[in-house]
Amino acid sequence: MTTSSSEARAHQYVSDLFGVAGKVVVVTGGGRGIGEMIAEGFVQAGARVYIASRNAETLTRTAERLSEFGECIALPADLGNMDGVHALAAEIAGREQHVHVLVNNAGAAWGGPIDTYSEDGFDRVLSVNLKGLFVLTQKLLPLLRAAASSSDPARIINIGSVNGLTAPRVGSNNWAYSASKAGVHMLTQHLALDLAAEHITVNAVAPGPFETKMMAHVFNDPERSDALMKRVPLHRSGGSDDAAGATIFLASRAGSYLTGVVIPVSGGIEL
Repeated sequence: MTTSSSEARAHQYVSDLFGVAGKVVVVTGGGRGIGEMIAEGFVQAGARVYIASRNAETLTRTAERLSEFGECIALPADLGNMDGVHALAAEIAGREQHVHVLVNNAGAAWGGPIDTYSEDGFDRVLSVNLKGLFVLTQKLLPLLRAAASSSDPARIINIGSVNGLTAPRVGSNNWAYSASKAGVHMLTQHLALDLAAEHITVNAVAPGPFETKMMAHVFNDPERSDALMKRVPLHRSGGSDDAAGATIFLASRAGSYLTGVVIPVSGGIEL
């Protein structure tokens, strides 16, 4: 076997093992931040990607940018409002006969001292991060079941957080956020057990520090940013390849035998 044919064979093997080309993928919260990173990875890898979030302007701008690389469709929806969740599911069902991958990434955060923490803020965070995730998964199950097979399961990938694995050690007052992400991790295991017989895997990714709008208050403060990076064993924040790589792995043939796991993508900050 020549070197060139050996390299081609190796390339094809890796492409087949980690490939997601042709899959229909839904990414909530896909207009910015980690959701945008994940959506871009899937688009670049040849999937048809639907992105959803509340901010229609930002979402449309992201879809236009990602459409330079492949198929990306913007579907504005408020995922903290159950009418918005139902409408999104109906819109997807009107466009597709199956969904291979659902990435539940939409998230909200709310900070404040414990004595004055907003009840409305607490409700909003749990509604988006936990209830909305569950209801959208529930409504899209018929499309996921239509895509599922024993050789290539349908995939549900929930985006949790290292704050759902261990309480923040540096003055965070994101009470509802941490609680909601711990709930996402447990819901992931619960769904994994229930849906395994239907050839649907359910896993979670738990990101650590990424330079997103949600963490701008940390990364825009050099002192706080430096203190945070000192706590990360790899001494850097996460990037686009980190977010997309873990998610594409779970959606590919390489990740087809995993279900019910929570993968920290965090540089080791939770250790």
